Amino acid sequence: MRSLRICMFTTFYPPYSFGGDAIGIQRLSRALVRRGHEVTVVHDVDAFEVLRRDPGPARRPDLDSDEGVSVVRLRSGVGALSPLLTQQLGRPVFNGRRIGKFVRQGAFDVVNFHNVSLVGGPGLFRLADGAVTLYLAHEHWLVCPMHVLWRHGKERCEEPQCLRCTLHYRRPPQLWRMTGLLEREMAHVDAVVAMSEFSRDLHRARGFAREMEVLPYFLPDPDEAGPPVPDGTSPHGRPYFFFAGRLERIKGLQDVIPVFRDYREADLVVAGDGDFADELRAQAGGLANVRFLGRVRPEDLSRYYRHAVATLVPSVCYETFGIVLIEAFREGTPVIARRLGPFPEIVDRSGGGELFHTSEELVTAMRRLQDDPGHRARLAQCGYRGFVERWSESAVIPQYLDIVRRAAVRRGHRRVLDVLGEGGAS
Repeated sequence: MRSLRICMFTTFYPPYSFGGDAIGIQRLSRALVRRGHEVTVVHDVDAFEVLRRDPGPARRPDLDSDEGVSVVRLRSGVGALSPLLTQQLGRPVFNGRRIGKFVRQGAFDVVNFHNVSLVGGPGLFRLADGAVTLYLAHEHWLVCPMHVLWRHGKERCEEPQCLRCTLHYRRPPQLWRMTGLLEREMAHVDAVVAMSEFSRDLHRARGFAREMEVLPYFLPDPDEAGPPVPDGTSPHGRPYFFFAGRLERIKGLQDVIPVFRDYREADLVVAGDGDFADELRAQAGGLANVRFLGRVRPEDLSRYYRHAVATLVPSVCYETFGIVLIEAFREGTPVIARRLGPFPEIVDRSGGGELFHTSEELVTAMRRLQDDPGHRARLAQCGYRGFVERWSESAVIPQYLDIVRRAAVRRGHRRVLDVLGEGGAS
């Protein structure tokens, strides 16, 4: 099979990363390599060094490899000044010449922009040198300077107050956002992609005029022929509900912990760490049925998912997707998710869980899944089937390549169409 030469631009890439979007980009890149395509990821180490709080990973060469993915790690030599000027001016000030030369020499068929806020901003889009171009909106950066639509650090953004909000986060205002730069540079992008229908509609409601495709996150195909069943000894001695994710206010765990003051039939087991961890531990003080695991290795998470009554997803912000839901589905575990953002979309299409709005609804759902094993098993089976059909690698990668193909048709990119065909993806 003839292969595509694909370049991914992103601010963060493992191990120089913080959240799930970087892991999603890594999964996409590795999956494309497994299908015979050549993938290079370009990301900005300076940005990671500026924002990290813990000791970072060991220094790697500028050009590295990740399971067949070539990785270019940008270091400007001026430290924090490079991402700061990119954030302020909306273009790659120190790395722009190097990036432009690299793209020209690479002769890429496809250039895929992800979270580019600090690796080059919108000024990066014009450097694709004739390739088919995509932008994947892992966050809400196109319509929110703070990426997450979480206003003043305390509430969902229902009415923008961008300048005040930016100052609250102690970030310098991005004056380029007031100049029309984003709209002008987006003209260089052939296809803009949201991670859920909810996120697409929210972009539209916030004034983003471009049409957006929808492409969900995915996980590797399962090894099992059917839904996994808990095997071996449970990692926790009592029945439990599971939470996995960053411990930040926007993840909503502060609304769940009080429930376990009265709900004594099961425990709450929490995997993850973050800026809000100390406050959450203090809130849970004196509760023997709330346990914090800290960071758990990805290879150990599956046991916690599989033995849980359900996975709780109580985020109070507008997520773009909800990868924890499909992680639970893949392990044969139902979810109880807040009726907010993309979660109803995922739960309704899979039938793999229940939704809640109030604490009373949360408790009702918890009790129903714990007291009725048959009901739990039905939800688990539906969630697993939904994962296989909608959010597995085999289901999503053809959709990605079809978006590339249709963008190539619009651009008239002959080589991409020779590889993918006029009517379908490879």
